[in-house]
Amino acid sequence: MMGNILSSLSRTVHLSIALSIVLFLILFFQNGGFDFDTLFWSWLFRYIHVLVGIMWIGLLWYFNFVQIPNMAKIPDEHKPAISKVIAPAALFWFRWAALATIISGLILGYLNGYIHDAMTLGIMSGGGKSTAIGIGMWLGIIMAINVWFVIWPNQKKALGIVEVNAEIKAKSARVAMLFSRTNTLLSFPMLLSMVVAQNLY
Repeated sequence: MMGNILSSLSRTVHLSIALSIVLFLILFFQNGGFDFDTLFWSWLFRYIHVLVGIMWIGLLWYFNFVQIPNMAKIPDEHKPAISKVIAPAALFWFRWAALATIISGLILGYLNGYIHDAMTLGIMSGGGKSTAIGIGMWLGIIMAINVWFVIWPNQKKALGIVEVNAEIKAKSARVAMLFSRTNTLLSFPMLLSMVVAQNLY
């Protein structure tokens, strides 16, 4: 039975969600219940934020640590499998996870009451935690802007989703790669800022 479930991504994800709900209910009743207040909604959006953030950064690192460095090693006759099938699918989850990460993060900041202080980098509130989380948020926003307004438009040309001539296709591939590398560059300090804000203040 488990073989049938695990052979299907859809069934695997649905089972994972079901297990998560069961675990939540066990913790819920063991604790005597939770109030569905701001604290609860803050937890829920933090959970969503972490889930979609893992999807986003995981795919960013897949592109930069796996796909891009190894494309030159793939025989030309096999490259269409990457450019026509794998990359478009990965880019779908990549760009929507980026958007979901930013939206859920902004909602989380609002629910926890630090959105204004974070977005102003703690200048008006004396810095500290607000500066740290604010740096992380702004780096994330910059990275998401890169995804939607630079990487994705150029990848559409590079992958042939949008028809362009060979020169523009090559130029677009390089621009997409450089901005993807830029996001990889920003990802370590972005995550550091987020973790510092949660654990060192």
